[in-house]
Amino acid sequence: MYYITDTDRLEDPELQIYTKLSETQLFHCREPHRGLFIAESPKVIERALNAGYKPVSMLMDRQQRKGEGADVLERIGALKGEPIPVYTAEEAVLRNLTGFPLTRGCLCAMERKELPPVEETIREASRICVLEEVVNPTNVGAIFRSAAALGMDAVLLTHGCADPLYRRAVRVSMGTVFQIPWTFIGDRSAPGWPQPGIEKLRSLGFRTAAMALKKDSVSISDPGLKAESKLAVILGTEGDGLTEETIAACDYTVMIPMFHGVDSLNVAAASAVAFWELRDRQ
Repeated sequence: MYYITDTDRLEDPELQIYTKLSETQLFHCREPHRGLFIAESPKVIERALNAGYKPVSMLMDRQQRKGEGADVLERIGALKGEPIPVYTAEEAVLRNLTGFPLTRGCLCAMERKELPPVEETIREASRICVLEEVVNPTNVGAIFRSAAALGMDAVLLTHGCADPLYRRAVRVSMGTVFQIPWTFIGDRSAPGWPQPGIEKLRSLGFRTAAMALKKDSVSISDPGLKAESKLAVILGTEGDGLTEETIAACDYTVMIPMFHGVDSLNVAAASAVAFWELRDRQ
């Protein structure tokens, strides 16, 4: 169920989650309960709904009520419980909110879910990605999209990574953050990476492959690497890459061969190459 409220005032208190709150404030705005995140565009919102995320409210271009947003409204209208407020405004008003046109003219504030433990997240997986301190939400979103498309079964992140539910990460991922299992490894008070995190992965049957440009690396095309029944592909932060401690703790150090004097790839581009080449071919 939902109800429509037309507005020309983005200053209204009900819209502060869209206009005033930072990503961190959204995360904490309902404490002690779980926080919120913002999904943008009808396709992304539908994927979040398919994954069981609960909408709190929507903000949309009035024209989208009969456009691409109509299917989202139909989905929300079929939900049980308290009616969801849907705020509508002219495109020019919404442009003042962001400084640019909204992607397909729709935003939806949604409740976060409790994240599952690592063991549950990767229980059925044969190929997983681990992100170490990847701080750029655009890169995190792009990696999720590649992981979902190119054969990864789950994604684990250290706590220094950008949150996959940051609005930009969700948008860049095209909503695949709702389609592939993920969670953080360790916790903020005791991060647990690279140890005991890597030992935990081993205890769950995974061999670990650190993506790094090192002289003692194996090629990404190595047959033994591809033959592993369970493999964790580990990618490091923008610029510096993986820490030496992480590389030393892994079973493999893996290199993507480079040409024309290029020394490295952006972490999102490298992830796509690695996921495709190391996917489970069985």
